[in-house]
Amino acid sequence: MPHLNTTMHWHGLSAFTAPFSDGTPMASQWPIPPGHFFDYEVKPEVGYAGTYFYHSHVGFQAVSAAGALIVESAKPSPYKYDEERVIALSEFYTKTDEEIEAGLTSTDFTWSGDPAAILVNGQGRLSTKATGSCKLASIKVDPGKTYRLRFIGATGMSFLSLAIESHDVLQIIEADGHYTKPLTTKYLQIGSGQRYSVLLKAKTKAQLDKLKSRQFYFQITNLDAQDQTVFAVLEYPTAKGADLKTVPAKPPLPVAKLTSGWLDYKLQPIKPNPYFPAGKEVTRRIIVNVHSNSSEHIIYLQNGYDWVETFPQSPYLVDVYTDKLDLAASYKRAIASGQGFDNQTRLFPAKMNEVLEIIWQNQGGVSGGDVQSHPFHGHGRHFYDIGGGSGLYDPTKNEEKLKGTNPVYRDTTMLYSYGSQVEPLAASGWRGWRIRVTDPGVWMMHCHILQHMVMGMQTVFTFGNKADMMKQSGPIGESYLTYGGSAYGNDTNFPEVQQFF
Repeated sequence: MPHLNTTMHWHGLSAFTAPFSDGTPMASQWPIPPGHFFDYEVKPEVGYAGTYFYHSHVGFQAVSAAGALIVESAKPSPYKYDEERVIALSEFYTKTDEEIEAGLTSTDFTWSGDPAAILVNGQGRLSTKATGSCKLASIKVDPGKTYRLRFIGATGMSFLSLAIESHDVLQIIEADGHYTKPLTTKYLQIGSGQRYSVLLKAKTKAQLDKLKSRQFYFQITNLDAQDQTVFAVLEYPTAKGADLKTVPAKPPLPVAKLTSGWLDYKLQPIKPNPYFPAGKEVTRRIIVNVHSNSSEHIIYLQNGYDWVETFPQSPYLVDVYTDKLDLAASYKRAIASGQGFDNQTRLFPAKMNEVLEIIWQNQGGVSGGDVQSHPFHGHGRHFYDIGGGSGLYDPTKNEEKLKGTNPVYRDTTMLYSYGSQVEPLAASGWRGWRIRVTDPGVWMMHCHILQHMVMGMQTVFTFGNKADMMKQSGPIGESYLTYGGSAYGNDTNFPEVQQFF
Protein backbone atom coordinates (compact mmCIF):
# COMPACT_ATOMS: atom_id res chain seq x y z
CA MET A 1 0.00 0.00 0.00
CA PRO A 2 1.38 3.42 -0.91
CA HIS A 3 0.24 5.39 2.16
CA LEU A 4 -0.43 3.03 5.08
CA ASN A 5 1.45 0.71 7.40
CA THR A 6 0.34 -2.90 7.48
CA THR A 7 1.21 -6.33 8.91
CA MET A 8 -0.10 -9.85 8.46
CA HIS A 9 -1.18 -12.18 11.26
CA TRP A 10 -1.55 -15.94 10.82
CA HIS A 11 -4.60 -16.37 13.00
CA GLY A 12 -4.38 -19.44 15.22
CA LEU A 13 -0.78 -20.38 14.40
CA SER A 14 2.00 -19.80 16.93
CA ALA A 15 5.01 -17.87 15.62
CA PHE A 16 7.34 -18.61 18.53
CA THR A 17 9.91 -20.24 16.22
CA ALA A 18 10.04 -17.11 14.03
CA PRO A 19 9.59 -14.31 16.57
CA PHE A 20 8.87 -11.41 14.20
CA SER A 21 6.22 -13.32 12.24
CA ASP A 22 3.17 -12.96 14.50
CA GLY A 23 2.15 -9.77 12.73
CA THR A 24 1.26 -7.63 15.75
CA PRO A 25 2.51 -4.06 15.24
CA MET A 26 4.32 -2.53 18.24
CA ALA A 27 4.07 -5.83 20.08
CA SER A 28 6.04 -8.40 18.05
CA GLN A 29 7.31 -6.30 15.13
CA TRP A 30 7.58 -2.91 13.52
CA PRO A 31 4.73 -2.46 11.04
CA ILE A 32 5.55 -2.79 7.35
CA PRO A 33 6.00 0.77 6.02
CA PRO A 34 4.05 2.03 2.99
CA GLY A 35 5.46 0.67 -0.25
CA HIS A 36 7.42 -2.09 1.51
CA PHE A 37 7.06 -5.83 1.99
CA PHE A 38 8.13 -8.31 4.65
CA ASP A 39 8.84 -12.04 4.45
CA TYR A 40 6.96 -13.98 7.13
CA GLU A 41 7.90 -17.49 8.21
CA VAL A 42 5.18 -19.77 9.53
CA LYS A 43 5.75 -23.34 10.68
CA PRO A 44 2.57 -25.13 11.78
CA GLU A 45 3.23 -27.73 14.44
CA VAL A 46 2.22 -31.37 14.28
CA GLY A 47 -1.32 -31.58 15.62
CA TYR A 48 -2.35 -28.18 14.28
CA ALA A 49 -3.80 -29.32 10.96
CA GLY A 50 -7.08 -27.50 10.55
CA THR A 51 -8.91 -24.34 9.55
CA TYR A 52 -7.19 -20.97 9.95
CA PHE A 53 -7.06 -17.62 8.22
CA TYR A 54 -4.70 -14.69 7.76
CA HIS A 55 -5.45 -11.01 8.13
CA SER A 56 -3.88 -7.62 8.66
CA HIS A 57 -3.42 -6.54 12.27
CA VAL A 58 -3.41 -2.79 11.62
CA GLY A 59 -6.46 -0.64 12.27
CA PHE A 60 -9.59 -1.76 10.42
CA GLN A 61 -7.71 -3.38 7.51
CA ALA A 62 -8.67 -6.96 8.44
CA VAL A 63 -12.25 -6.36 7.29
CA SER A 64 -10.95 -6.86 3.73
CA ALA A 65 -7.26 -7.84 3.98
CA ALA A 66 -7.92 -11.45 4.96
CA GLY A 67 -8.12 -14.93 3.48
CA ALA A 68 -8.51 -18.62 4.29
CA LEU A 69 -5.49 -20.65 5.40
CA ILE A 70 -5.95 -24.43 5.52
CA VAL A 71 -3.25 -26.53 7.18
CA GLU A 72 -3.38 -30.08 5.87
CA SER A 73 -2.19 -33.14 7.76
CA ALA A 74 0.18 -35.75 6.38
CA LYS A 75 -2.06 -38.32 8.06
CA PRO A 76 -5.62 -39.15 6.97
CA SER A 77 -8.42 -37.32 8.72
CA PRO A 78 -10.07 -39.27 11.55
CA TYR A 79 -13.38 -38.45 9.87
CA LYS A 80 -14.51 -39.74 6.49
CA TYR A 81 -15.90 -37.31 3.93
CA ASP A 82 -15.92 -37.04 0.16
CA GLU A 83 -15.06 -33.38 -0.39
CA GLU A 84 -14.68 -30.15 1.52
CA ARG A 85 -15.84 -26.57 1.07
CA VAL A 86 -14.43 -23.40 2.65
CA ILE A 87 -17.06 -20.87 3.73
CA ALA A 88 -15.60 -17.54 4.83
CA LEU A 89 -17.98 -15.10 6.52
CA SER A 90 -17.05 -11.43 6.27
CA GLU A 91 -18.55 -7.94 6.09
CA PHE A 92 -19.07 -5.03 3.74
CA TYR A 93 -19.14 -1.42 4.92
CA THR A 94 -19.96 1.63 2.84
CA LYS A 95 -17.38 3.68 4.76
CA THR A 96 -13.65 3.35 4.15
CA ASP A 97 -11.34 1.87 6.78
CA GLU A 98 -9.88 5.33 7.42
CA GLU A 99 -13.32 6.88 7.93
CA ILE A 100 -14.30 4.19 10.43
CA GLU A 101 -11.03 4.48 12.37
CA ALA A 102 -11.28 8.27 12.46
CA GLY A 103 -14.81 8.12 13.84
CA LEU A 104 -13.88 5.62 16.55
CA THR A 105 -10.88 7.61 17.78
CA SER A 106 -12.31 11.11 17.44
CA THR A 107 -13.38 13.30 20.36
CA ASP A 108 -16.58 13.58 18.33
CA PHE A 109 -17.10 9.81 18.55
CA THR A 110 -18.84 8.28 15.55
CA TRP A 111 -19.76 4.59 15.60
CA SER A 112 -19.10 2.59 12.44
CA GLY A 113 -22.69 1.42 12.23
CA ASP A 114 -23.65 -2.15 11.43
CA PRO A 115 -22.15 -3.62 8.26
CA ALA A 116 -24.14 -2.95 5.13
CA ALA A 117 -23.93 -6.65 4.28
CA ILE A 118 -22.67 -9.98 5.57
CA LEU A 119 -20.70 -11.70 2.82
CA VAL A 120 -20.21 -15.40 2.14
CA ASN A 121 -16.96 -16.06 0.28
CA GLY A 122 -17.00 -12.38 -0.67
CA GLN A 123 -20.50 -12.40 -2.15
CA GLY A 124 -23.92 -11.22 -1.06
CA ARG A 125 -27.00 -9.19 -1.93
CA LEU A 126 -28.66 -6.36 -0.06
CA SER A 127 -32.03 -6.41 -1.80
CA THR A 128 -34.78 -8.92 -2.47
CA LYS A 129 -35.08 -7.59 -6.02
CA ALA A 130 -33.15 -9.36 -8.74
CA THR A 131 -31.37 -6.29 -10.06
CA GLY A 132 -27.70 -5.52 -10.50
CA SER A 133 -24.81 -7.94 -10.86
CA CYS A 134 -24.43 -9.00 -7.20
CA LYS A 135 -25.28 -12.62 -6.53
CA LEU A 136 -25.66 -14.86 -3.55
CA ALA A 137 -22.76 -17.17 -2.85
CA SER A 138 -23.28 -20.73 -4.05
CA ILE A 139 -21.93 -23.77 -2.22
CA LYS A 140 -22.22 -26.63 -4.70
CA VAL A 141 -22.77 -30.22 -3.57
CA ASP A 142 -23.67 -33.53 -5.19
CA PRO A 143 -26.45 -35.84 -3.96
CA GLY A 144 -25.49 -38.45 -1.39
CA LYS A 145 -21.97 -37.18 -0.68
CA THR A 146 -20.60 -36.17 2.71
CA TYR A 147 -18.94 -32.76 2.89
CA ARG A 148 -16.65 -31.09 5.36
CA LEU A 149 -17.75 -27.46 5.56
CA ARG A 150 -15.00 -25.25 6.97
CA PHE A 151 -16.55 -22.08 8.40
CA ILE A 152 -14.29 -19.08 9.04
CA GLY A 153 -15.49 -16.14 11.13
CA ALA A 154 -13.64 -13.38 9.26
CA THR A 155 -16.15 -10.71 10.25
CA GLY A 156 -15.13 -7.38 11.69
CA MET A 157 -17.72 -7.34 14.44
CA SER A 158 -20.73 -9.52 13.64
CA PHE A 159 -21.63 -12.45 15.87
CA LEU A 160 -23.49 -14.79 13.51
CA SER A 161 -25.93 -17.67 13.77
CA LEU A 162 -26.06 -19.97 10.75
CA ALA A 163 -28.40 -22.78 9.71
CA ILE A 164 -29.24 -24.52 6.42
CA GLU A 165 -32.76 -24.95 5.10
CA SER A 166 -33.90 -28.63 5.20
CA HIS A 167 -30.44 -29.70 6.43
CA ASP A 168 -30.69 -29.62 10.20
CA VAL A 169 -28.08 -32.24 11.05
CA LEU A 170 -24.65 -30.63 11.26
CA GLN A 171 -21.88 -32.55 13.00
CA ILE A 172 -19.12 -30.40 14.49
CA ILE A 173 -15.74 -32.12 14.12
CA GLU A 174 -13.24 -29.26 14.48
CA ALA A 175 -12.92 -26.02 16.39
CA ASP A 176 -10.08 -23.53 15.85
CA GLY A 177 -7.76 -26.05 14.22
CA HIS A 178 -8.33 -29.06 16.50
CA TYR A 179 -10.47 -32.13 15.93
CA THR A 180 -13.29 -32.66 18.39
CA LYS A 181 -15.57 -35.52 19.23
CA PRO A 182 -18.58 -35.34 16.90
CA LEU A 183 -21.24 -33.02 18.27
CA THR A 184 -24.56 -32.77 16.44
CA THR A 185 -26.22 -29.38 16.17
CA LYS A 186 -28.88 -27.71 14.04
CA TYR A 187 -27.01 -24.41 13.83
CA LEU A 188 -23.71 -22.67 14.43
CA GLN A 189 -22.87 -19.54 16.37
CA ILE A 190 -19.63 -18.05 15.12
CA GLY A 191 -17.91 -14.90 16.29
CA SER A 192 -15.09 -12.94 14.73
CA GLY A 193 -11.93 -15.07 14.69
CA GLN A 194 -13.61 -18.43 15.35
CA ARG A 195 -13.57 -21.42 12.99
CA TYR A 196 -15.58 -24.63 12.90
CA SER A 197 -15.69 -27.64 10.61
CA VAL A 198 -18.94 -29.56 10.30
CA LEU A 199 -19.89 -32.68 8.39
CA LEU A 200 -22.93 -32.30 6.15
CA LYS A 201 -24.59 -35.33 4.56
CA ALA A 202 -26.05 -34.15 1.27
CA LYS A 203 -29.55 -35.26 0.36
CA THR A 204 -29.99 -38.23 -1.96
CA LYS A 205 -31.70 -37.80 -5.32
CA ALA A 206 -34.82 -39.47 -3.91
CA GLN A 207 -34.88 -37.05 -0.97
CA LEU A 208 -34.45 -34.10 -3.31
CA ASP A 209 -37.31 -35.32 -5.49
CA LYS A 210 -39.51 -35.55 -2.41
CA LEU A 211 -38.54 -32.02 -1.35
CA LYS A 212 -39.10 -30.81 -4.94
CA SER A 213 -36.07 -28.56 -4.79
CA ARG A 214 -32.44 -28.50 -5.84
CA GLN A 215 -31.42 -25.41 -3.93
CA PHE A 216 -31.66 -24.53 -0.26
CA TYR A 217 -30.74 -21.41 1.66
CA PHE A 218 -28.01 -20.87 4.19
CA GLN A 219 -29.73 -18.48 6.60
CA ILE A 220 -27.28 -16.26 8.46
CA THR A 221 -28.46 -13.88 11.17
CA ASN A 222 -26.37 -11.12 12.71
CA LEU A 223 -27.06 -11.64 16.41
CA ASP A 224 -25.93 -8.07 17.12
CA ALA A 225 -28.47 -6.70 14.63
CA GLN A 226 -31.58 -8.89 14.65
CA ASP A 227 -33.02 -7.21 11.57
CA GLN A 228 -30.02 -8.32 9.49
CA THR A 229 -30.51 -11.80 8.05
CA VAL A 230 -28.69 -12.74 4.87
CA PHE A 231 -28.51 -15.79 2.64
CA ALA A 232 -26.32 -18.03 0.53
CA VAL A 233 -27.35 -21.05 -1.53
CA LEU A 234 -26.63 -24.74 -1.06
CA GLU A 235 -26.81 -25.79 -4.70
CA TYR A 236 -27.41 -29.27 -6.11
CA PRO A 237 -26.89 -29.89 -9.85
CA THR A 238 -29.74 -28.76 -12.11
CA ALA A 239 -30.07 -28.23 -15.84
CA LYS A 240 -30.74 -24.49 -15.52
CA GLY A 241 -28.60 -23.75 -12.46
CA ALA A 242 -29.56 -22.08 -9.21
CA ASP A 243 -31.28 -18.72 -8.85
CA LEU A 244 -28.57 -16.67 -7.15
CA LYS A 245 -30.18 -13.24 -7.54
CA THR A 246 -33.37 -13.72 -5.55
CA VAL A 247 -33.39 -13.32 -1.79
CA PRO A 248 -36.40 -14.92 -0.08
CA ALA A 249 -39.01 -12.35 0.90
CA LYS A 250 -39.58 -14.32 4.10
CA PRO A 251 -36.82 -16.27 5.88
CA PRO A 252 -37.36 -20.04 5.39
CA LEU A 253 -36.20 -20.72 8.96
CA PRO A 254 -37.05 -19.06 12.28
CA VAL A 255 -34.82 -16.02 12.82
CA ALA A 256 -32.11 -17.04 15.29
CA LYS A 257 -31.61 -15.59 18.73
CA LEU A 258 -28.45 -15.57 20.81
CA THR A 259 -27.71 -18.68 22.88
CA SER A 260 -25.38 -17.55 25.67
CA GLY A 261 -22.90 -20.27 26.63
CA TRP A 262 -23.39 -22.20 23.37
CA LEU A 263 -21.15 -25.34 23.40
CA ASP A 264 -19.71 -24.51 26.84
CA TYR A 265 -18.72 -27.70 28.70
CA LYS A 266 -20.07 -29.79 25.79
CA LEU A 267 -17.39 -29.67 23.10
CA GLN A 268 -14.70 -32.30 23.75
CA PRO A 269 -11.35 -33.05 22.06
CA ILE A 270 -11.32 -36.12 19.85
CA LYS A 271 -8.82 -37.72 22.23
CA PRO A 272 -8.36 -36.92 25.93
CA ASN A 273 -5.58 -34.38 26.35
CA PRO A 274 -3.18 -35.51 29.09
CA TYR A 275 -1.61 -32.04 29.26
CA PHE A 276 -4.72 -30.20 30.45
CA PRO A 277 -3.71 -28.63 33.79
CA ALA A 278 -5.97 -29.43 36.71
CA GLY A 279 -6.98 -26.63 39.04
CA LYS A 280 -4.36 -27.63 41.61
CA GLU A 281 -1.63 -27.08 39.00
CA VAL A 282 -2.55 -23.43 38.42
CA THR A 283 0.30 -21.24 39.67
CA ARG A 284 -1.45 -17.89 39.16
CA ARG A 285 -4.92 -16.62 38.40
CA ILE A 286 -5.02 -13.38 36.41
CA ILE A 287 -8.36 -11.59 36.31
CA VAL A 288 -8.68 -9.07 33.50
CA ASN A 289 -11.58 -6.68 34.06
CA VAL A 290 -12.87 -5.26 30.78
CA HIS A 291 -15.33 -2.42 30.32
CA SER A 292 -15.98 0.70 28.29
CA ASN A 293 -15.22 4.21 29.48
CA SER A 294 -15.52 7.74 28.15
CA SER A 295 -12.51 10.05 28.27
CA GLU A 296 -11.73 12.19 25.24
CA HIS A 297 -13.56 9.50 23.30
CA ILE A 298 -15.10 6.11 24.05
CA ILE A 299 -12.45 3.51 24.88
CA TYR A 300 -12.19 -0.02 26.27
CA LEU A 301 -10.07 -0.65 29.34
CA GLN A 302 -8.42 -3.80 30.67
CA ASN A 303 -7.54 -3.39 34.36
CA GLY A 304 -7.67 0.36 33.86
CA TYR A 305 -5.60 0.65 30.65
CA ASP A 306 -6.37 0.72 26.95
CA TRP A 307 -4.06 -0.34 24.14
CA VAL A 308 -2.68 2.45 21.98
CA GLU A 309 -0.03 2.04 19.29
CA THR A 310 1.88 5.07 20.61
CA PHE A 311 2.76 3.07 23.73
CA PRO A 312 5.29 1.56 23.67
CA GLN A 313 7.31 3.76 21.33
CA SER A 314 9.08 0.71 19.91
CA PRO A 315 7.82 -2.89 19.74
CA TYR A 316 8.04 -4.88 22.95
CA LEU A 317 9.87 -7.72 21.24
CA VAL A 318 12.44 -5.32 19.78
CA ASP A 319 12.90 -3.83 23.24
CA VAL A 320 13.53 -7.32 24.65
CA TYR A 321 16.26 -8.05 22.11
CA THR A 322 17.89 -4.62 22.55
CA ASP A 323 17.75 -4.86 26.37
CA LYS A 324 15.54 -1.80 26.60
CA LEU A 325 12.82 -3.86 28.33
CA ASP A 326 13.71 -5.51 31.65
CA LEU A 327 11.24 -8.39 31.86
CA ALA A 328 12.51 -9.52 35.27
CA ALA A 329 11.68 -6.12 36.78
CA SER A 330 8.35 -6.07 34.96
CA TYR A 331 7.49 -9.49 36.38
CA LYS A 332 8.28 -8.34 39.94
CA ARG A 333 6.03 -5.31 39.57
CA ALA A 334 3.25 -7.43 38.10
CA ILE A 335 3.37 -9.90 40.99
CA ALA A 336 3.48 -7.06 43.53
CA SER A 337 0.39 -5.48 41.96
CA GLY A 338 -1.72 -8.50 42.86
CA GLN A 339 -3.29 -8.38 39.37
CA GLY A 340 -0.45 -9.88 37.35
CA PHE A 341 -0.24 -6.56 35.50
CA ASP A 342 2.71 -4.15 35.34
CA ASN A 343 1.30 -0.67 34.79
CA GLN A 344 4.73 0.77 33.94
CA THR A 345 5.17 -1.41 30.87
CA ARG A 346 1.45 -2.27 30.50
CA LEU A 347 2.35 -5.94 30.26
CA PHE A 348 1.13 -9.20 31.77
CA PRO A 349 4.50 -10.99 32.14
CA ALA A 350 4.87 -14.70 32.91
CA LYS A 351 7.74 -17.11 33.41
CA MET A 352 8.26 -20.30 31.46
CA ASN A 353 6.41 -23.37 32.79
CA GLU A 354 3.92 -21.36 34.83
CA VAL A 355 0.31 -22.48 34.57
CA LEU A 356 -1.91 -19.43 34.21
CA GLU A 357 -5.64 -19.22 34.67
CA ILE A 358 -6.76 -16.12 32.79
CA ILE A 359 -10.27 -14.89 33.56
CA TRP A 360 -11.82 -12.28 31.29
CA GLN A 361 -14.40 -10.51 33.45
CA ASN A 362 -17.05 -8.54 31.56
CA GLN A 363 -18.17 -5.43 33.43
CA GLY A 364 -20.75 -2.72 32.89
CA GLY A 365 -19.48 0.41 31.20
CA VAL A 366 -18.59 3.38 33.39
CA SER A 367 -21.20 5.52 31.64
CA GLY A 368 -24.50 3.66 31.79
CA GLY A 369 -23.46 0.09 32.51
CA ASP A 370 -23.65 -1.15 28.91
CA VAL A 371 -22.21 -4.61 28.19
CA GLN A 372 -21.58 -6.55 24.99
CA SER A 373 -20.31 -9.99 24.05
CA HIS A 374 -16.66 -10.14 22.97
CA PRO A 375 -14.83 -12.89 21.04
CA PHE A 376 -11.45 -13.03 22.81
CA HIS A 377 -8.46 -14.28 20.83
CA GLY A 378 -5.11 -15.44 22.19
CA HIS A 379 -1.94 -15.30 20.12
CA GLY A 380 0.76 -17.93 20.50
CA ARG A 381 0.02 -21.46 21.66
CA HIS A 382 -3.65 -22.27 22.08
CA PHE A 383 -5.31 -22.25 25.48
CA TYR A 384 -7.63 -24.69 27.21
CA ASP A 385 -11.12 -23.23 27.35
CA ILE A 386 -12.50 -23.82 30.85
CA GLY A 387 -15.91 -22.35 30.16
CA GLY A 388 -17.82 -19.24 31.04
CA GLY A 389 -20.86 -17.98 32.85
CA SER A 390 -22.83 -15.03 34.12
CA GLY A 391 -21.78 -12.73 36.95
CA LEU A 392 -18.47 -13.16 38.78
CA TYR A 393 -16.11 -16.07 38.24
CA ASP A 394 -16.27 -18.63 41.06
CA PRO A 395 -13.31 -21.05 40.80
CA THR A 396 -14.82 -23.61 43.18
CA LYS A 397 -18.11 -23.82 41.30
CA ASN A 398 -16.38 -23.96 37.94
CA GLU A 399 -14.05 -26.75 39.04
CA GLU A 400 -17.18 -28.76 39.85
CA LYS A 401 -18.60 -28.06 36.39
CA LEU A 402 -15.34 -29.21 34.79
CA LYS A 403 -15.52 -32.64 36.44
CA GLY A 404 -16.05 -35.31 33.82
CA THR A 405 -15.22 -32.95 30.95
CA ASN A 406 -12.09 -32.62 28.86
CA PRO A 407 -11.63 -28.97 27.84
CA VAL A 408 -10.84 -28.27 24.21
CA TYR A 409 -7.86 -26.39 22.84
CA ARG A 410 -9.03 -23.08 21.34
CA ASP A 411 -7.64 -19.74 20.24
CA THR A 412 -10.87 -17.68 20.16
CA THR A 413 -13.79 -18.02 22.58
CA MET A 414 -16.77 -15.86 23.44
CA LEU A 415 -17.02 -13.66 26.51
CA TYR A 416 -20.79 -13.38 26.71
CA SER A 417 -22.57 -10.36 28.14
CA TYR A 418 -25.59 -12.22 29.59
CA GLY A 419 -27.69 -9.13 28.99
CA SER A 420 -27.23 -5.65 27.59
CA GLN A 421 -26.95 -3.56 30.75
CA VAL A 422 -25.90 -3.87 34.39
CA GLU A 423 -24.79 -1.37 37.00
CA PRO A 424 -21.58 0.48 36.05
CA LEU A 425 -18.56 -1.77 36.72
CA ALA A 426 -20.79 -4.62 37.90
CA ALA A 427 -19.89 -8.12 36.69
CA SER A 428 -22.03 -9.41 33.83
CA GLY A 429 -20.14 -12.49 32.66
CA TRP A 430 -16.77 -14.22 32.43
CA ARG A 431 -14.67 -16.50 30.22
CA GLY A 432 -11.84 -18.68 31.52
CA TRP A 433 -8.64 -19.97 29.92
CA ARG A 434 -5.80 -22.14 31.22
CA ILE A 435 -2.39 -21.86 29.61
CA ARG A 436 0.83 -23.77 30.15
CA VAL A 437 3.55 -21.22 29.43
CA THR A 438 5.66 -23.08 26.88
CA ASP A 439 6.06 -20.71 23.90
CA PRO A 440 8.40 -17.81 24.71
CA GLY A 441 7.53 -14.52 23.06
CA VAL A 442 5.34 -11.44 23.04
CA TRP A 443 1.69 -12.37 22.59
CA MET A 444 -1.35 -10.19 22.20
CA MET A 445 -4.66 -11.31 23.72
CA HIS A 446 -7.62 -9.22 22.72
CA CYS A 447 -11.21 -8.88 21.67
CA HIS A 448 -11.40 -9.74 17.97
CA ILE A 449 -14.07 -7.15 17.12
CA LEU A 450 -12.11 -4.72 14.94
CA GLN A 451 -13.95 -1.67 16.23
CA HIS A 452 -13.16 -2.64 19.82
CA MET A 453 -9.51 -3.28 18.97
CA VAL A 454 -9.26 0.24 17.53
CA MET A 455 -10.92 1.48 20.75
CA GLY A 456 -8.21 -0.14 22.90
CA MET A 457 -9.51 -3.63 23.75
CA GLN A 458 -6.12 -5.37 23.47
CA THR A 459 -3.57 -6.65 25.98
CA VAL A 460 0.00 -7.92 25.71
CA PHE A 461 1.45 -10.91 27.57
CA THR A 462 5.15 -11.78 27.60
CA PHE A 463 6.12 -15.41 28.11
CA GLY A 464 9.67 -16.08 29.26
CA ASN A 465 12.67 -13.75 29.14
CA LYS A 466 15.24 -12.78 26.54
CA ALA A 467 17.27 -15.95 27.08
CA ASP A 468 14.16 -18.10 26.61
CA MET A 469 13.28 -16.28 23.41
CA MET A 470 16.80 -16.53 22.03
CA LYS A 471 16.84 -20.30 22.61
CA GLN A 472 14.23 -20.45 19.86
CA SER A 473 15.40 -17.66 17.56
CA GLY A 474 19.15 -17.48 18.03
CA PRO A 475 20.87 -14.10 17.61
CA ILE A 476 18.77 -11.44 15.89
CA GLY A 477 20.14 -9.28 13.09
CA GLU A 478 19.87 -5.48 13.16
CA SER A 479 17.60 -5.56 10.11
CA TYR A 480 14.52 -6.33 12.25
CA LEU A 481 15.14 -3.81 15.00
CA THR A 482 14.29 -0.48 13.33
CA TYR A 483 11.22 0.80 11.52
CA GLY A 484 11.78 0.34 7.79
CA GLY A 485 14.99 -1.59 8.48
CA SER A 486 16.64 -3.75 5.86
CA ALA A 487 14.38 -6.71 6.75
CA TYR A 488 11.65 -4.74 4.94
CA GLY A 489 12.01 -4.80 1.16
CA ASN A 490 10.74 -2.37 -1.46
CA ASP A 491 10.80 -1.87 -5.23
CA THR A 492 14.55 -1.33 -5.28
CA ASN A 493 15.88 -3.38 -2.36
CA PHE A 494 15.44 -7.02 -1.48
CA PRO A 495 14.93 -7.64 2.24
CA GLU A 496 17.68 -9.07 4.42
CA VAL A 497 15.82 -12.15 5.60
CA GLN A 498 16.95 -14.22 8.57
CA GLN A 499 15.92 -17.86 8.37
CA PHE A 500 14.61 -19.04 11.74
CA PHE A 501 13.99 -22.68 10.79
